[in-house]
Amino acid sequence: MTGDTGIRRVLVADDDPHLRDLLVLNLLAEGFEVHAFGDGREACRNAAVIQPDLIVLDVMMPEQDGLSALRQIKADPQTAHVPIVLLTARASDAEVWEGWESGADYYITKPFDIDELLHFVRYLQVEHAASAAAAGSLDGYGA
Repeated sequence: MTGDTGIRRVLVADDDPHLRDLLVLNLLAEGFEVHAFGDGREACRNAAVIQPDLIVLDVMMPEQDGLSALRQIKADPQTAHVPIVLLTARASDAEVWEGWESGADYYITKPFDIDELLHFVRYLQVEHAASAAAAGSLDGYGA
């Protein structure tokens, strides 16, 4: 499924081991390379090394929460371009808005349907492929 679309490597951070395993198993089944961590601090420590194509962060985690991790990852030039999905039980309008303002590319509230996350990943694949095709069609233009 991943092909040459650019979305191959996913970093997942969630302190709930059962949910983390569910995410990992479903992403692996879709053909992704998955790196999973139990808190935001580990996600931040490893993001620049792993160079993921997508990051999925729980918001409420020990050590470093997902919003703080999101801001740190977006502030790092090596990872600022990586799309980030927040996955959280925090569902009030103010909390969702805080996620968007912090730089989230997508916000999914728990409980959730795994297909919603997979749909967003597929959307990113199509978007990335279209961007790559457009950039390729401009190669040599004006040269």
